[in-house]
Amino acid sequence: MLTAATRLREIEESATVAISDLSRRLRAAGVDVIDLSGGDPDFPTPQHIVAAARDAMDEGFTHYVSSRGIPDLLDAIAHKLKTENGLPLDAPGESILVTPSAKFALAATLLALVNPGDEVIVPTPAWVSYDAMIRLAGGIPVHVPLAPDGFRLDAADMRRALTARTRLILVNSPNNPTGRVLAEPELRAIADVARDANLLVISDEIYERIVFDGAVHRSLGTLPGMFERTVTINGFSKTYAMTGWRLGYLAGPPRIVREVLKVHQHVVTCASSFAMRAGVAALRGPRQSADEMVAAYRERRALAVPLLNAMPGIRCPWPEGTFYLFPGFRFRRPLSSTEFASLLLERAHVAVTPGSAFGKAGEGHIRISLTNGRDRLERALERIRRVLADVD
Repeated sequence: MLTAATRLREIEESATVAISDLSRRLRAAGVDVIDLSGGDPDFPTPQHIVAAARDAMDEGFTHYVSSRGIPDLLDAIAHKLKTENGLPLDAPGESILVTPSAKFALAATLLALVNPGDEVIVPTPAWVSYDAMIRLAGGIPVHVPLAPDGFRLDAADMRRALTARTRLILVNSPNNPTGRVLAEPELRAIADVARDANLLVISDEIYERIVFDGAVHRSLGTLPGMFERTVTINGFSKTYAMTGWRLGYLAGPPRIVREVLKVHQHVVTCASSFAMRAGVAALRGPRQSADEMVAAYRERRALAVPLLNAMPGIRCPWPEGTFYLFPGFRFRRPLSSTEFASLLLERAHVAVTPGSAFGKAGEGHIRISLTNGRDRLERALERIRRVLADVD
């Protein structure tokens, strides 16, 4: 009997996608499920962005374009990365690659940089797809668990994880699922380890504009000696509510981008042409809609965190960024995060993501997404409160 490739044996379906799919099936069956599990903003894509894509299609801009991306978008991304992030991009046509989603940018970069048996350091809890992407590239994910009290990154823990096979560090800030924004000492620690061990770094910065309470995002590639070894990943899904558009990009030293381009050309050729026009409009157009989304997340955060902390057995820190909460739980009756998430879905009809989906360091937590309006979010939290009254 024919079977799948052996590299898929250690890879499970995406936990977050699976939960979202189950929620949709339950709703289709008439169950009033409130889905707090996904990463899809509940806002429409801003109209000026939609109009740019519509105009492009009306003009017949619907064919292949340069694999690297259209010049206007490369220039717009370069301007954004130089002026907002401080990355030294002197040659946009060589240092940037536009991709069909930031997720694909990550996968293509790993395929281009990781050899079979290479180890990739991943501070955890971490997004569910990192491990799968590393394994698909033939690599071995090496988790560096962060202490649950604050999820702070420690250089000594990273150094203990190094071996002769370590090739790369993969970091995400603002972090999904914890909501942490790496502080300057943590960024310097990553840079010190990378330089000392001569490692490459992938910096996933997709949530960079969703930050709160004075938290400041800084791109790792701006630290001394880091641009030449860092690939910065970003995109349009979270900031501009463009998840369905599948548009992202990566930036880094030309010698690395050229290698990632080979993967990109042979797998997808190019990102969608008219979506690229939309990307130009997003970067060069008004910021009001994006700022309003962040303000809404801030208000939902202010609603949800105190309500969760008032529930028995729940401790929810204030996230510094992203639109996720990552509350910890502890009840008299022991429950795993998967059991707790199942309980909430079955009895409260509220979908959340179990913390174990983000690695062993996520156990004892659940991830709650703030991508529902205030009324619906409040209703979901009230349902959770009622269930917890019976659990604790």
